[in-house]
Amino acid sequence: MIAVPDTRPTLVTRPAIRRSGVERRLGEMPDRVVQDFPIFALDLVALPSEVVPLHIFEERYRAMMADVLDDDSEFGIVWSAPDGLRDIGCAMEITSVLERLEDGRLNIVTAGTRPFRIIELGAELPYPTATVEFLQDADEPGDEDALETARDVYAELVEEATDKEPEPERLEAMDAYAMAATVDFGSEAKQQLLDLRSEAARLRLVTRLIRAAVKRLEFVERALARARSNGKVRFG
Repeated sequence: MIAVPDTRPTLVTRPAIRRSGVERRLGEMPDRVVQDFPIFALDLVALPSEVVPLHIFEERYRAMMADVLDDDSEFGIVWSAPDGLRDIGCAMEITSVLERLEDGRLNIVTAGTRPFRIIELGAELPYPTATVEFLQDADEPGDEDALETARDVYAELVEEATDKEPEPERLEAMDAYAMAATVDFGSEAKQQLLDLRSEAARLRLVTRLIRAAVKRLEFVERALARARSNGKVRFG
């Protein structure tokens, strides 16, 4: 990832929904609404396609991961922000188990799959769960100009940060989520991306974020160059 310098949870972005409302939504969209979906509240935001290593040590989350592994299913990461639990998170799949420790702790690697919205928090299993609705983007035409611009500024950031150009084949396969998943933008910015239901809007936001990151990297490099020269301009 490119580093850029810089008791029960309570939902904060939408009111609680009564059980009758949940049942009504289940009847309307059974393919997009899931009950008892495992929820992992963390001080981070995950995005679709993002790789997130996790160290699992709490007993309730060890139980969660045991069920997820047994069922070959997903769980959700939701940002536990300073003002409360956000209602939109990212579903994750476990891609590998790196280590099982004798005391039951796990080191795993996960990857983001798709965004969801919490409809109602659950309280019936030994670990946190929720009724969730998996989200779909708005039906809109693709914005090729926004995509090309985002990929161009992303390539500039990669070259600025690593002195290497991104592989053309990999770059051509990247959408807004994939580009943002490799840059440490911070939780607020990543949550904004996760909240958007438009790929064109995500591309425009990613472009603004990357341009700001490039400027910060350029500023840091100039500051380091001045420090190395003791503030003197060198000739020859």
